[in-house]
Amino acid sequence: MTPTLVPVRSSNLRSVGYDSISQSLYVEFRNGRLYEYSGVSAAVYAGLMSATSHGAAFAMKVRPFYRYRRLH
Repeated sequence: MTPTLVPVRSSNLRSVGYDSISQSLYVEFRNGRLYEYSGVSAAVYAGLMSATSHGAAFAMKVRPFYRYRRLH
């Protein structure tokens, strides 16, 4: 089950959600695609959400390091 997604200010990302039990990060892009990133710690999620640029933080701290799957 996808957690509630929180809108973020980004030219690339639309919203982000996190499930602390499964350590899954959910990222919805502006094009409507939703991805689940596995094994993401709460600290990485907190860093993403507190970043000045959500898109840059995602590109540097999440995308290259975590496995993902497209949900839709």
